[in-house]
Amino acid sequence: MSKILIIYTGGTVGMIFDEKTKALRPIGFNEIRNNLPELYRMGIDFYVYAFNPPIDSSDMQPDIWVELASIIEDRYDRYDGFVILHGSDTMSFTASALSFMLENLSKPVILTGSQLPIGKIRTDAKENIITAMEIAATRQNGHVMVPEVCIYFDFSLFRGNRSKKYNAEKFEAFYSMNYPPLAEAGIDIKYKHQFMLSHPTAPLKVHKNMDDNVTVLKVFPGITRKAVEGILSVPGLKGVILETFGNGNANTQPWFIDSLRKVIEQGAIVVDITQCDGGSVELGRYETSQYLKEIGVISGHDMTFEAAITKLMFVLGQELPLEEAKKMIETPLRGELTPIIIAD
Repeated sequence: MSKILIIYTGGTVGMIFDEKTKALRPIGFNEIRNNLPELYRMGIDFYVYAFNPPIDSSDMQPDIWVELASIIEDRYDRYDGFVILHGSDTMSFTASALSFMLENLSKPVILTGSQLPIGKIRTDAKENIITAMEIAATRQNGHVMVPEVCIYFDFSLFRGNRSKKYNAEKFEAFYSMNYPPLAEAGIDIKYKHQFMLSHPTAPLKVHKNMDDNVTVLKVFPGITRKAVEGILSVPGLKGVILETFGNGNANTQPWFIDSLRKVIEQGAIVVDITQCDGGSVELGRYETSQYLKEIGVISGHDMTFEAAITKLMFVLGQELPLEEAKKMIETPLRGELTPIIIAD
């Protein structure tokens, strides 16, 4: 019998309608358990670690990622897998962060939640939790099926750092534009082993330093010099996610390039990712991105925004020499990117 730890952080899955306030409020895991008697029929030995009070995912912060990583680290040898119940709004951020923080992960860490509270008749919470539990508990030839951080939602299992929440109303809330699902649930769960990370041979190593001295510059037609300089003049800034057009293209006006050059010369890392949900940055493919390459902007390739920002925090937290840190950003660590090399 597999032994699974459920970590309940909060989110819509654990909400009920409050008649007094006429709003949804969080509930404890015992009330979730009462709405999910199927858990006891699965043949899984499960235990629960519940955050008290539960956390709305909009309040998720790097220190909570550190707490989650520590919970897994402290109990890693006692459980076969972990299921994290989490609000959907920031689930992809947490999944991405944990993927970097949990190096050499050899057990499943499955995040799931729901679009409707578990007390609602039409809730999607039951299927999501039950199948996430089954995936976390399933083994083949003595090995776990999915040795990585994933998101399970609406019959699909995605690599956590490749996932993105794209819809606030459909049960199909997540997708992975640049990487195939790792499993699909129907009558049977069909695992796609060719897309999964290999089982590591080294022991788990947990990284707990996340440097949040970062910001985001999303370009748009008409962006002003004052806005750009305001974003890039944050005291102590160490990293910038530059969200550009198409394959990594941006404004070529001298003041824009000079603003980026200045922050790079001050020692900040600027990572170029595309605003498109699908596709990859190809610095130098067009003249409008060649300027960025020349001043030292580095490519985020096909990383999601969620993966890029959490990876930047993670890498900065390692306190590496600048060039080594830049190289790490552009190197796939946990399957979060597919490198594209453009010939000079």
